[in-house]
Amino acid sequence: MAALALAGCGGGGPQMPQQGPPPVTVSAPLVQDVVDWDEFVGRFEAIQTVEVRPRASGYLQGIWFKDGQFVRKGQLLFTIDARPAQAAVAQAAAQVAQAKATLANAQTEYARSEALVAQRAASQEELEQRRAALRSGAAQVAAAEANLRARQLDLGFTRVVAPLSGRISERKVDVGNSVTADQTVLTTIVSVDPLHFVFQGSEALLLKYQRQGTGAQNGTAIKVKLSDESDYTHTGALDFVDNALDAGAGTIRARAIIANPGGFLKPGMFGSARLEASKPYPALLVPDTAVMADAARQIVFVVDKSNTVTARPVQTGPLRGNLRVIRSGLTRDDRW
Repeated sequence: MAALALAGCGGGGPQMPQQGPPPVTVSAPLVQDVVDWDEFVGRFEAIQTVEVRPRASGYLQGIWFKDGQFVRKGQLLFTIDARPAQAAVAQAAAQVAQAKATLANAQTEYARSEALVAQRAASQEELEQRRAALRSGAAQVAAAEANLRARQLDLGFTRVVAPLSGRISERKVDVGNSVTADQTVLTTIVSVDPLHFVFQGSEALLLKYQRQGTGAQNGTAIKVKLSDESDYTHTGALDFVDNALDAGAGTIRARAIIANPGGFLKPGMFGSARLEASKPYPALLVPDTAVMADAARQIVFVVDKSNTVTARPVQTGPLRGNLRVIRSGLTRDDRW
């Protein structure tokens, strides 16, 4: 046992082999043309919203749509009892016939007086009276015809049709109820494709866009994603920037037009938008995992010509997939 103890304390045990520095993989930054995007939160709005109201008073006789369906412009939606309007049209037509008969009689009287004046059997004063009666008859015919057209319009207004194509809401009045012209709201219709995406931008961003000549211009590209989406799949273009800032909030209202061919997007939905904030420019990109935080700064480990690793402070930009834009701190000749 003593011999074994002395052997264990002799220092002749196995030694771990010496190892050099661990191997690492280095690479140069990737250079690509990129476009900067600014992010905003906004919501979708219908381009057109219409409250459907009747233009004729009466009792609602029929409803010709299903609540929530898509309707086409000119499609019949409601019918109002047309019998009073039909009677008014018939009365107006009779007044036209009467006015035309009066005009025909005035024309005959004028022709007879004109012949008598030529034979010196009637006075010039009588001829002037017949001419005045003729003019009055023509005016009465014109007035009666105008009244007939107005009554025909009233008859046409008993058919309420869709003023635009879009998604219709539920009916607000049932058959049998009395409706009043230009007052009773029967339903509402909103346009579906395309939609507006409305958002607010800060004064600082507006100034940046105006000085750079980018961003806040009609036609600028915009991408939108919904709250449950990871990618900006809905694309469109800016079509309106307000002419003044909100004095209380210090923001300006902007609007983009977004295609919605399948009708998936609905007015009132919220989304996140990316607005094109720069023209394409060459940028240095490195994997986002290569950028590390060191207190209040961000660093990238760089390998110099002597193969020594040093920490290099960098200023980062937006993320492009799994690559991070490096605005300053690296050159295209550096190895990280």
